[in-house]
Amino acid sequence: MKGRTILYTGAAGGLGLDTTLLLIERGATVIAVDNDPAKVARLTEAAEGKGPGRLVISTADLSDLAGFRATLDALIAEHGGFDIVINNAAIYPSKAFEDFSVEEHQRVQRINVDAGIVAVQAALPGMRAKSFGRIINISSITISGGWANLSPYVASKGALVGLTRAWAREFGPDGVTVNAIAPGAFPTDAEKIHPDPEGYDRMVLDAQAVKRRGTAADIAHAIGFFAADEAGFITGQTLHVNGGWVMA
Repeated sequence: MKGRTILYTGAAGGLGLDTTLLLIERGATVIAVDNDPAKVARLTEAAEGKGPGRLVISTADLSDLAGFRATLDALIAEHGGFDIVINNAAIYPSKAFEDFSVEEHQRVQRINVDAGIVAVQAALPGMRAKSFGRIINISSITISGGWANLSPYVASKGALVGLTRAWAREFGPDGVTVNAIAPGAFPTDAEKIHPDPEGYDRMVLDAQAVKRRGTAADIAHAIGFFAADEAGFITGQTLHVNGGWVMA
């Protein structure tokens, strides 16, 4: 992936760090968008000496769409555009549906979906000019089974799959592929919302065909595949990386 520039939102999170390191090791410049100082510091330390690619940190606020677009335009001016966009950043507030306000639903949509739309709008002209682009949207297993108390999150992840298909159809003639990855349950900070972690772990293993928990490396290799030149004839697809919990 030498010479590729990648925009990766949520790149310092539990499933992002390993992917970022893999892409750097393959020669890419990864522009990691994340505003969690502790996670950014961990990613920066982990990326030391990982070349031949390099890491660029951006702490844009994805809830401020106009500000995010301004940041992206500045990054494009500096780095010459984005060859690959990975829409991964997400929030996942948890409570009963009736306890969510419309404004809370809209905030989840803004960060989980609308920021990705802004990223693609910024990147697309450069992709079209090169007749090359990769857009990878990170969805979720929750769209397949439905998850109680996470309705805004589930809705946002379903929206990403719809956009994946629409964008794939529209951008394909320009040499741009669009795919989604739907991770299953991974032992990251996101699982801390569950009141019984041990019980949840047992439930996940019982549900999966593969009797081990997923790792960040499992997601990293899936993203690395979709980002690679060799995946140029695959578009509009959602790859479920979940150990066989859901088979689609």
